[in-house]
Amino acid sequence: MSEQVAVRPWGNSQGIRIPKNILEKLNIGISDTLQIEIEDDAIVLKKTFKHKTFEERVAEYDGKISVCDFDWGEPVGKELL
Repeated sequence: MSEQVAVRPWGNSQGIRIPKNILEKLNIGISDTLQIEIEDDAIVLKKTFKHKTFEERVAEYDGKISVCDFDWGEPVGKELL
């Protein structure tokens, strides 16, 4: 997929508008955060990790509980055992 966009003034900066069909294809919405990188002679935008809400997590919960032990290491101070 290839489209051309124009760089336009936006306050003291410049900006581009990303076409709606591209945003929909990549599931990018208003207020999503994108990481901008320069690779060779290209500008690359990547969608960043988005934390899920409590409601989203509950909706995905399958009823299973996993418990794991965590090794905190040896005591190094006045920890209570």
